[in-house]
Amino acid sequence: MTFVSDNTVEILSQILQETPHDRLFVLTDSNTRQFCMPVLQQIPNMANAHHITIAAGDDNKTIHTAIKIWEAFSTRGATRYSLLVNIGGGMITDLGGFAASTFKRGFNYINVSTTLLGAVDAATGGKTGVNFLGLKNEIGVFKPALHVIVATEMFHTLDSRNMRSGFAEMLKHALISSYKDWSEICHFDLDNPDMNELSGLLQRNIAIKQHIVDEDPTENDIRKALNLGHTVGHAIESLSYRTSTPVLHGYAVLYGCIAELYLSFIKLNFPKEIIMQLVRIMKRYYGSCNVSCKQYDTLYELMQHDKKNRAEYINFTLLKDIGNICINQTATKNEIFEALDFLRES
Repeated sequence: MTFVSDNTVEILSQILQETPHDRLFVLTDSNTRQFCMPVLQQIPNMANAHHITIAAGDDNKTIHTAIKIWEAFSTRGATRYSLLVNIGGGMITDLGGFAASTFKRGFNYINVSTTLLGAVDAATGGKTGVNFLGLKNEIGVFKPALHVIVATEMFHTLDSRNMRSGFAEMLKHALISSYKDWSEICHFDLDNPDMNELSGLLQRNIAIKQHIVDEDPTENDIRKALNLGHTVGHAIESLSYRTSTPVLHGYAVLYGCIAELYLSFIKLNFPKEIIMQLVRIMKRYYGSCNVSCKQYDTLYELMQHDKKNRAEYINFTLLKDIGNICINQTATKNEIFEALDFLRES
């Protein structure tokens, strides 16, 4: 069950009281340990919890960090009847969910999402995993959280870049949903965010994603709609981690959406005016994508390693129109480079 609330203490306290477990583990990163745990520590059940804290940042979402978490589980007596509470953004919920889902063949976990990106992207849907060999989420399993709490009172700890990163996934969800959702999301003022309005949009976004996940839990069919922007976006994100200026996930997805909507335009006649709306949002809030044409071959190679691919074909989710989803689409190398040209020149 998913809760969107500004009273995480009350909800998590009740869940912990009602969920049988022999040992309680809490996973945080260095940021959430500092900014979020002082609030949650007042929950009575937390008094005897085993705390595991890892370094913050997506570059720590690795198998090596997972091993450290497994070691903590083992030395502190975790069993198949234990319970893990992940407190943080997408890195923590992906990594913690993976660690809990694989230790002793799996025990239950709860996600407390403290970031906007984590709330709309990683916390719900049951995808868990780690990055491997420079590739995003290369190793993982499908295992839904027992409960998800979107801790909106923690969003005040986010800077504007991280708020915008999460908002990019909300834009993507609107694109795969309806013109009504697209219109509402486009009119939201990210410079002066109204948190009550954002909470309503967030609940709608989670509902869009959850409806798709319920239809296709293990991504054999329509769940691939959620990958809009991610084939190009993950390549941009992975490439950025080889430099001194890593790109936040949401920014990479927004850039990926523009490139993939351009592919949708040239292959499926997607309305170009919608692409230009998204370009204007990019320029206002995100800045241009700093991809060089000299990096195209590297980006193309990274796309070839995407998990969604079959055989030698790069797999895209494209749109004929807002809400009109076409999964399992392919594009030639020249078409992909043309899309990257459009993104770079926008």
